[in-house]
Amino acid sequence: MKIQTFDIEGPKLIELKTFPDERGTFTERFQEKTFERLGLPSKFIQDNQSRSLPKVVRGLHLQKPPFSQGKLVGVIRGRIFDVAVDLRTDSKTHGRHVAVELDEKHLFWIPPGFAHGFCVIGDEPADVLYKIDQPFMPDSDIGVRYDDPDLGIQWPIKNPILSKKDQNLPSLRELLQLKIRW
Repeated sequence: MKIQTFDIEGPKLIELKTFPDERGTFTERFQEKTFERLGLPSKFIQDNQSRSLPKVVRGLHLQKPPFSQGKLVGVIRGRIFDVAVDLRTDSKTHGRHVAVELDEKHLFWIPPGFAHGFCVIGDEPADVLYKIDQPFMPDSDIGVRYDDPDLGIQWPIKNPILSKKDQNLPSLRELLQLKIRW
């Protein structure tokens, strides 16, 4: 595994080793001891999977403390443009984001205190599998509009398909008025 870090402390892009042969490929996506040795989180309590069609945007989502979630995001089919926005109150990179393209050869670690979202790129659906370190708590679920101009995210698609929930998320400025501390 190779690990890429960013100017924003916390998120990490993990390049997985793939072993091809005449039958196809084999990839070890998670191994607790390897993650510990590399300084990556290794304790997760739940796996989630979504299938999204081309042009779908999901996000930007997160949970309020004390239920903030860390997510280990991976793609098992298709490709996504994946985004993590730093909402940690005391962070010098508050409001900035990291964006990566994910396929089946990569994982993206998104620490607690980051809003997460993605869009499907290409003409095929994408199956996204992610491990989380805290359970989903509906009363703690919040988010930020994916297209908030203050975030400056350059999404690679136009006219996305959004859920009603995501269409009604607040801007970052509106979210900050709630005075949540991460």
